[in-house]
Amino acid sequence: MTSIKVLEKPKLKDPILIVGLPGIGNIGRVAVGYLIEELKAKKFAELYSEHFFPFVVLHNESEIKLLKNYFYYWKAKKSGQRDLIFLTGDCQSQSTEGHYSVVEKIIEFVEKLGVKEIFTIGGLATGEVEEEPIAYACVTDEKLIRKYKKYDLDFNLGRKVGYIVGAAGLILGIGAEKKMKGVCILGETSGFPIVTDPKAAEVVLKILTKILKVKVDMSKLEKRVKEMERFIKKIETLQRKAVMEMLKQEKPEPEKEKLRYIG
Repeated sequence: MTSIKVLEKPKLKDPILIVGLPGIGNIGRVAVGYLIEELKAKKFAELYSEHFFPFVVLHNESEIKLLKNYFYYWKAKKSGQRDLIFLTGDCQSQSTEGHYSVVEKIIEFVEKLGVKEIFTIGGLATGEVEEEPIAYACVTDEKLIRKYKKYDLDFNLGRKVGYIVGAAGLILGIGAEKKMKGVCILGETSGFPIVTDPKAAEVVLKILTKILKVKVDMSKLEKRVKEMERFIKKIETLQRKAVMEMLKQEKPEPEKEKLRYIG
C-alpha cells in the first residue's frame, strides 16, 4: 500500500515538479531541501509506503518518525517564474516492485495538479573525489537539449552510464508515458558510502536556480549540509542494518542482480 495524505490543496498554475530524494552523494536531497528552505516552500502532502524500509526512526530519544516522502509547493513571485512543486523525503523504495508502485502514485498525484514538466536531481558516482564536479543531464525529449544546453549541462551522460536506477530516472520514464517532459540532472560525486557531497550539490543548485529563475543565498549551504548529514547517516545506517537482517532470512540467490543507485 502506498498512500498520500493531503494536508492542503494548493491552486497552482502550470507547475514544474522538482524531485530530490536520497541517493548517491545525497545531492538531490540536499539541493531540493535547500531550495525548499530558502524559498520557504510550504508542505502540502506526505507519502508513505509499505515499500519503504520497515522501521521507524527515533528523534529526541523517544519521538517516533515514520519514513515518508514530502510534497511542498511554491508560488511564482515574478514574471518568467513558474509555480513549483518539490518532492523530497527520507528514503526511496527497497525493491523494484516498490519503485514502480511509489513512482506511479507520485505521477498520478502530480498529474492531477497540472504538472507537465519534471526535473529530477541526483548523483553520478565516479569513484573519485571531484574537485570541480560536472553536472550531467539527460532528457525524455531531444528538443529539451536545445532548450537547456546553455545552462552548463553536459548531455553526454550516455558515455558514462547506460541506465539510471531509482526514482531519478523512473519518475521521468513513467512521467513521459503521461506526456510529461523531463530532465534528469546528475552531479559528479565520489559515490563513497554515507558521504554527502556539498560541492556537487552546489554545482547542481546554481544551474537549477538559473533554469527556474529564482535566487537563493548559497552561503548557508555548507552549514545546512552538516545539519542534514547526521540524520541522513542515521537513516542510511538503519537501512544497511535492515538489509543485512533481511539477507540473513533469505536464501542466497547468486543470479540475482543487485541494484546500484545512480540517482
